[in-house]
Amino acid sequence: MPEKSVILIGYSGHAFVAYDIFEKMGWSVAGYCDREEKSFNPFQIPYLGSERDEAVFKKFAALPYFIAIGDNATRRQIFQFLKAQNLPSPATAIHPGAQIGRGAKIGSGVMLAANAVINPLAEIGTGVICNTGCIIEHERRVDDFAHIAPGAVLAGDVAGGKNAFIGAGAIIKQGIKIGENAVVGAGAVVIRDVPDGATVVGNPARQMRSDE
Repeated sequence: MPEKSVILIGYSGHAFVAYDIFEKMGWSVAGYCDREEKSFNPFQIPYLGSERDEAVFKKFAALPYFIAIGDNATRRQIFQFLKAQNLPSPATAIHPGAQIGRGAKIGSGVMLAANAVINPLAEIGTGVICNTGCIIEHERRVDDFAHIAPGAVLAGDVAGGKNAFIGAGAIIKQGIKIGENAVVGAGAVVIRDVPDGATVVGNPARQMRSDE
């Protein structure tokens, strides 16, 4: 029998991955919250209502919840709303195939997908997504509500800013700083710091102009 149950907030592609992770952790999923009931329900779990309905979010005081939404801003907003209700922090989803090095720190509400690697002394902030097969090398911090997409590689001493998105297969050179709300395109090779709010693409990565 599963040792714990969890409620998912959000129920689409990213949540399906989270469901699979919790199942492999030995947890059951008691239901999901969303703005409306989904017609596509591949895992046949009950719809509980919106996480913003008082009768629903009160359930989170008794049963762990996980914000299973890939969009950084939406994930952060829901986290902040529930925190303002004095509810416990969200559960953390760690796939059994993920690897966590000695001295690494993992925050609450984090998702570590299959084959994600978090190497020694790295720090993963609150609500971060470390997606399938990504690599976070030693030291420094990936800050709150960032999303590291599948196959991305952050070399040693790379700092990932709050709410940053690092696209699938991107490679970040050692010692680079990725700014807050920055976007690194899929497959980009980043060899210079990325300013707050900037979008960079290509090899080597260059900053996109607002008219591109």
